[in-house]
Amino acid sequence: MTFTLPPLPYAYDALGQYMSKETLEYHHDKHHQAYVTNGNNALKGTEWEGKSLEEIVKGSFGKNPAVFNNAGQHYNHIHFWSWMKPNGGGTKLPGKLEKKINEDLGGFDKFKADFQAAGVGQFGSGWCWLQVKNGKLEISKTPNGENPLVHGATPILGCDVWEHSYYIDYRNRRPDYLKAFVENLVNWEYVESLFDKA
Repeated sequence: MTFTLPPLPYAYDALGQYMSKETLEYHHDKHHQAYVTNGNNALKGTEWEGKSLEEIVKGSFGKNPAVFNNAGQHYNHIHFWSWMKPNGGGTKLPGKLEKKINEDLGGFDKFKADFQAAGVGQFGSGWCWLQVKNGKLEISKTPNGENPLVHGATPILGCDVWEHSYYIDYRNRRPDYLKAFVENLVNWEYVESLFDKA
């Protein structure tokens, strides 16, 4: 498959004070575009040409860093834009997902604290995740462009903790960015749709 940059599912200024127009212009138009361009170049002539994005991510992990890094970040960002929405966040979760968070993660408040701690605790660049593995919800973190797919899990929510995701708006205050992400940005309906498929 050829990678293409998807449009944002909302206006550049739609996330207001929690993620600025400037951040989205740089992050989406420059950084994500670079993963698309570099990924397409790296794919040429490899065994993964013509494969699905998930197949490329899983197959290139540990084998071809140029393909994996760009494909992994392309996958991560396609979902990242949809994991956010204007007036998102809050504590009203879709019923089935809320029940599973209560069962597996000890309730929403504990999920929120543990998810944010995973993001704060990721040294350097990376992601924190809510994932489904063996039928259970788990929280994890990965370095750089890695994601749960390469560890036998399915990501249903992820937050980008690379500095380019928050530095314009939050400078070095990563904990504040993660708090704003969970409380004001998460698109829980999209998370639920991935949970249903996982």
